[in-house]
Amino acid sequence: MSVSMSMELITSCNCNTLQFQRPFHAVASSFSLSQTHFPHSLSTRNYHTLRFHPPLPTSPSHTQSLSTTCSVANDSTLNPETKELEPSLALKKKAMDIAPDLKGTSIFLVGMKSSIKTSLGKLLAGVLRYYYFDSDGLVEEAAGGESAAKSLKESDEKAFCESETEVLKQLSSMGRLVICAGDGAVQSSTNLAFLRHGISICVDVPLDMVAREVIKDQSQLSDSEIYTSEAYSEVLTQLIALHEEMRGGYGTADATVSLQKAATQLGYDDMDAVTIEDMTLEVLKEIEKLTRVKKLMEEAARPF
Repeated sequence: MSVSMSMELITSCNCNTLQFQRPFHAVASSFSLSQTHFPHSLSTRNYHTLRFHPPLPTSPSHTQSLSTTCSVANDSTLNPETKELEPSLALKKKAMDIAPDLKGTSIFLVGMKSSIKTSLGKLLAGVLRYYYFDSDGLVEEAAGGESAAKSLKESDEKAFCESETEVLKQLSSMGRLVICAGDGAVQSSTNLAFLRHGISICVDVPLDMVAREVIKDQSQLSDSEIYTSEAYSEVLTQLIALHEEMRGGYGTADATVSLQKAATQLGYDDMDAVTIEDMTLEVLKEIEKLTRVKKLMEEAARPF
C-alpha cells in the first residue's frame, strides 16, 4: 500500500553511499529539507510538512498499457485492488541483480513531463526499495501549491529557479532515491552538476503521446477527437519548441530509454502496447550497463 510519511523521517537514511559522478567518487553528506532556507518568498514556506512516497513492493500500473496509465498521476487515484499487483519475477530479479553494484546510488529521471515517466519512477523505486520524489512537486508544495508556484514563476522567475536548484541540491546529497526531475534540472550547469551525483536516465516519450495526455487531462475528448482538435495542434507545437530547448540538457543523461525503441525491440506495432513494466525493465538494463562500466573502471584503477 502507499503510505505518506513526514520528510523528517528520511533524514535518518544512510547518506554515505557511493554516488555516480564523473569520475566516480564517494559522496557523504546530510539531507534535511526541513532545515533549508529557501530564497525570497520560499524562505518562510512549510518545508517541514513535505511528503514523499516510501519504497513500495508493488506498482499500481505496471501491467497496464501506456494508453491506460497515462491518466494515472498519483496513488490517490488508483483502485485499491490494483495496488495488489506484484511486479513480474523478471523485473524483481533484475532489480535484485543490480542492487549490490548500485550501492544505493540515486536515480534521476529526466525528459518531458508525463504520467509515463511518473509511473515508471514509482515502479522503479518500488522494485529497488528506494524512496520516490518528484522535484517539481517539492517546489510546488514549498510555494504553497501548484497555483502559487505558477504565480511565483511568473512574478519572480529567478526566485523560482533558485528554489528548483535548492531542491535538487538537497535531493542529490543522499542515496536510495528515484527522482522524477523537472525541466529545470537540465536548464543550468549547476543543476546538471547535481544530477551527476547519481545516475541520470532520459525517458523519451513521443511528443504526440505527451500532447494527447495533456489534452485528455483538460477535456473529455476521445482519442480520435483529440488528434483532430485545434488544441492538440497548439499543444504539440508548444511541446516541440520546449523539447528543442531542452534537447541539449536531455543529451547529457547517462542513458536514454525510448518508448519507440522499446516497442520495436518487443515487436509491437503500437507503442500503447508497451507497459510501464517493459519500460522499467529497460531502465534497469541501462543501469546495469552503467554499473558494469563503473566496476570495470574501479578494477582497472587498482594497483597490481
